[in-house]
Amino acid sequence: MSSLSEPHPQADDAGGYSLLSERSRWVLDPPEPPSIREQFLAFARKKSRSRADKVEEKTPLTSRACSLARGIFPVVKLGRSYGVGKFKRDLMAGLTLASLCIPQSIGYANLAKLDPEYGLYTNVVPPLIYALMGSSREIAIGPVAVVSLLLASMMERIVDSATDPGSYRKLVFTATFFAGMFQAIFGLFRLGFLVDFLSHAAIVGFMAGAAIVIGLQQLKGLLGFSHFTTRTDVVSVLGSSFKSLRHEWYPLNFVLGCTFLIFLLVARCIGRRNKNLFWLPAIAPLISVMLSTLLVFLSRADRHGVKIVKHIKKGLNPSSVSQLQFRSPHLGQAAKVGLISALVALTEAVAVGRSFASIKGYQIDGNKEMMALGFMNIVGSLTSCYVATGSFSRTAVNFSAGCETVVSNIVMAITVALSLLLFTRLLYYTPVAILASVILSALPGLIDVPEAIRIWRIDKLDFLACIGAFFGVLFGSVEIGLLIAVTISFGKVVLLSIRPGTEPLGMIPGTDVFCQTSQYPMAIKPHGTSLIRISSGLLCFANAQSIKQRIKTLLAEEDKAQSVILDMSSVTYVDTSGMAALEELHKELTSTGIEMGYAGVQWRVIHKLKVAKFVERVGRERFFLRVGEAIDAFRSPPSKAGEHIAALDCC
Repeated sequence: MSSLSEPHPQADDAGGYSLLSERSRWVLDPPEPPSIREQFLAFARKKSRSRADKVEEKTPLTSRACSLARGIFPVVKLGRSYGVGKFKRDLMAGLTLASLCIPQSIGYANLAKLDPEYGLYTNVVPPLIYALMGSSREIAIGPVAVVSLLLASMMERIVDSATDPGSYRKLVFTATFFAGMFQAIFGLFRLGFLVDFLSHAAIVGFMAGAAIVIGLQQLKGLLGFSHFTTRTDVVSVLGSSFKSLRHEWYPLNFVLGCTFLIFLLVARCIGRRNKNLFWLPAIAPLISVMLSTLLVFLSRADRHGVKIVKHIKKGLNPSSVSQLQFRSPHLGQAAKVGLISALVALTEAVAVGRSFASIKGYQIDGNKEMMALGFMNIVGSLTSCYVATGSFSRTAVNFSAGCETVVSNIVMAITVALSLLLFTRLLYYTPVAILASVILSALPGLIDVPEAIRIWRIDKLDFLACIGAFFGVLFGSVEIGLLIAVTISFGKVVLLSIRPGTEPLGMIPGTDVFCQTSQYPMAIKPHGTSLIRISSGLLCFANAQSIKQRIKTLLAEEDKAQSVILDMSSVTYVDTSGMAALEELHKELTSTGIEMGYAGVQWRVIHKLKVAKFVERVGRERFFLRVGEAIDAFRSPPSKAGEHIAALDCC
C-alpha cells in the first residue's frame, strides 16, 4: 500500500505515466452526454416500443381488457383471493368505521360551515370511487378536520356563509371540483414531487397548529354561542370567546359537552392501553350521540338553551352539477382554494397510505393514489360532497378493526347511505356540544410533541420549519402557516446550496482512501499539496463565489502549499458562473506559483468544461481520474512529469 511520504510505484517507470495518461484520457474524452432533445426522443421511443410490444402480443382481446381494468381499477385484483373470512373482517371494520364517521362527519361539516348532511354525503360517494381506483387497503376516506377548517377559513373571505349560505355552498362545490382536477392532473403527469414541498417537519407543525385552532373553534358549540368570529387565528378566536361569555352562553351546553368529552377521552385511553378494546373508542362517539340525543329529547333541554342540530335532509346525495360556478366572478379564488386543498389533502392521504402500507409490507403507487383521489373529488363535487381525503384517526381505527381490503370503505359508505335514508330524523335533537366534543376528542392525535422534540434533536432547520408552520397557523391562518412552512423549507435548500461545504482531505493510513480531515483526524495530508473537496452537487451562480472564497481561505491557512487538487467528484452540475469562478481561481493561484489539478470530474461537468474551452485554457494535463493519481503527477520528477504531459497532449 502506497504512503504519502513515499513515491507512488507508478512514478518509478514510464509505464506508470502511460497508465496515468490513459486514465486522464478516460476523464477528458468520455462520450458526449445526450441532449434534452435526445433524452426526450429516447423516452418516446421506449414508450412506443413497449406499447407496440404489447399490441403484438398474441393475447386475446378479453385478456388485454382485463389487464387494462386491473391497472385502472385495482379492486379487480381481489378476484378469487377474496373469501368469506376476509369479508367478515372487512364487514366488522366497515361497521366500526361508520359508527365513528357519522358523528365526526356531521361535526366536520359544521366546521366547514356547511349543513350536517353534506358531511354525510362526503362519506358515501368518495369512498366508493376510491374503493374502485385506490391502491391502499387500509385508508379510510371521508371529510377531515384540517381540510374542513381550510375550506371554511378561505371561503369565508369570499362569501359569508351566514348571510349567503347558498352561494357559499356552490363555491365549496366548485373548489372541490378544482381540487379533484388538480389531483388528477398531478397523477396523470406524475407530479407527485409537488407534495414533497411540504416536508415532514412542516406537516408536524402544521397539523399541531391546525389541531389547536380547530379545538378553539369548537368553543362555539361547547359553550352554546350564537355569534362567533369567522377568523381562525388564536387571538381572534379567544377575543370572540371572551366577548361572547359576557353576553351569551348556556351552562347546560358546557356541562353536556364536557361530560361526554371526558367519556370519549377515557374510552380513547382504554383503547390505547388494551388493543383488544380498539372498538371502544371507535363506537364511543356514536354512543355519545345516541345517549345525548335521547337525553335532550326526554328532558326537552333544547327549550332551556341547549343548541341542537335540528333538521338533516333525508335521502342520498343529490346532484350538484348545476351548482358549480364556472361563470362566477370568484372562479379564480375558488381555483386557488381548490389547489391549496388538493395539496393538503394529497399530503395527508399519501402520508397515511404509505405509513400503513409499510406496516402491512406492501407499496402503494403514489400516482395512482393521486388519480383515485382526483376522480373521487371530481365525482364528489357533482354529488353534493366537499373535499375528501384519507383520515389519520379513522384509518387507524380501520387498521385496528382488522380490515383486509378497500371493501371496508364500501361497507362504511353503504352504512352511511342507509343512515341518510332511515335515521336522519333521529338526529334532530342531537346537541351541537356533543359534535364539538367528538371533534375535540380526535384532536390529540394530530399533536405529536415527541416527534417535534425528535426533529429538534436531529435538525434545527427542520425544527424551524416545524415551529414556523405551527405559529403561522396559530397566529395567522391555515394558508399563512403553509406558506411559512414551504418558504422555510425552500430557504433551507437555498442556504445549503449557497453555503456548501469545502473540506480539506487527507489519506487514511494504510489505505488509498481520501477523506475529510475534520471527520478523520488521523488522515495524513500530503506535503506541499492541498487537497480540497467541493461537497456541493451544484457549482452555479448561487454559490460559485462562495466556494472560490472558501478555497482561498483554506489555502491561506496552509502557507506551504505548492499545489492544489480539487476533488470534484460530488459536483454534478456547473454553469457559466461556476466555470468563471474556477477560471478566476486558477489564474489567481497559478500567478502566485501554485499549481492546480482537478480530480474525479463528472461526465456532464467535463463536457461543459470542454465546450467552454476551459480544459483547453488550463491544460489537459491537469485532469485526473482519482485524487491519488493527481498527487502522483504533481510529485513526479520534472522529466517524468514532462513525459506525462506530452502523453496527454498526444491524446
